[in-house]
Amino acid sequence: TSHILEGGLKMPSSLSPSSTTLLSLVGLMMVSSTNMLMCNAFSTHPSNGLTKSSSAAITIPSFAAESLPRTKTTELFMNKKKAARTKPKGFAGALRDLQMSTFKYAGTVKPGKQSPQKIVLPEDVLKVPDYAEDGRPKTKSQMLPWIIECKTPGEIKKMRAAGKLARQVLDLAGKAVKPGVTTDEIDNIVHEATVAAGAYPSPLNYHGFPKSCCTSVNEVICHGIPDDRKLEEGDVINLDITVYLDGYHGDCSEMFVAGEPDEKAKKLIQTTYDCWVKALDFVKPGNDYKDIGAIIEDHVVENGFSTVRNFCGHGIGSVFHTNPNIYHYRNTEPNGKMDAGHTFTIEPMICEGSAKCLKWPDEWTATTIDGKRSAQFEHTLLITPDGVEALTGKLDTSPIQFWEKESTVHKGIWLGTSAAAKEREADLNKQLLEM
Repeated sequence: TSHILEGGLKMPSSLSPSSTTLLSLVGLMMVSSTNMLMCNAFSTHPSNGLTKSSSAAITIPSFAAESLPRTKTTELFMNKKKAARTKPKGFAGALRDLQMSTFKYAGTVKPGKQSPQKIVLPEDVLKVPDYAEDGRPKTKSQMLPWIIECKTPGEIKKMRAAGKLARQVLDLAGKAVKPGVTTDEIDNIVHEATVAAGAYPSPLNYHGFPKSCCTSVNEVICHGIPDDRKLEEGDVINLDITVYLDGYHGDCSEMFVAGEPDEKAKKLIQTTYDCWVKALDFVKPGNDYKDIGAIIEDHVVENGFSTVRNFCGHGIGSVFHTNPNIYHYRNTEPNGKMDAGHTFTIEPMICEGSAKCLKWPDEWTATTIDGKRSAQFEHTLLITPDGVEALTGKLDTSPIQFWEKESTVHKGIWLGTSAAAKEREADLNKQLLEM
């Protein structure tokens, strides 16, 4: 799940990605104001030791979209404790309703009716994040963008478990994508499966976000809110899943198609996937985080597409969004060097036309300004001494998609560049590609 650059850490703001400011720390240093706004407090851990620890198997039920069990944790009712974003009342409410009814949407996707927001009872999961009740993350921002936490072996073990669960939930949700299914039904599947596994769906009430996942259809770039709109034949959709398991977040997203994609959609998704994999392959200790963006931008521009600048990837761990910020376009931001033990996401958003964004009145949904389609992929990554691993990588139960089969950059699924990841990847690709 991406940071908002134009609006800070998922909150509206007038700051722009290019604005800068001077800070004093044993002299004057140049620091991006967007980094200052969005980075959470983390100090570098003295140990970045890594182990080959593997988490215990995580079992989640195989819910069907047609029949979801209801428990006390998932009854549909409004979270009355939410205070981060409330619906205006009286005259202000009337103005908001007028804005919603007269707003000029860029494309064919328009907001539908949302079901009431769910809450999760703390006793029914291993741990809830600090924003679950009031919508406000409590961790203060870290102002220096190059200060990046190195995870301990114990933290890495928990992040592996969170990443694996996120992947399982994403695969489960993806199976429900077909014409006639609503994005609210998909959100129900995500919520039920996450809570059943003892985890909290990270997006829920994060700065007031009303649902348990993001469903971004066609021209929606990111942060689409699930509602009663039914998917139509040929719709492309990004499902963005983040789970909070035992105190750590696992974050991933992938594209799916309702029915059969047209040729332009196939090219958009393939280009997005290929530029993403090129960026993933670049990750290893000693490289600069800022150089990821140029790899992505060069590939997509060459293929006639554009890359969004308003949102970025991010560090992740016990905090949902933290250092480093990962820009998906050419930049010179001082975001530090990669080191073993760093965990973060790369999640480029690539557009058929303009990469400029239009924000809906709901203050979350961002679409392309011209109504043309957008695509995105995302992994939570762990840097190892010999490369990188996808903590949200595909499993032997995961589907293999056309963009993985037809890629000229990397044929088959991508699990990482470390020796351990390459070994698992070879075994899994042999199994999946022969199916």
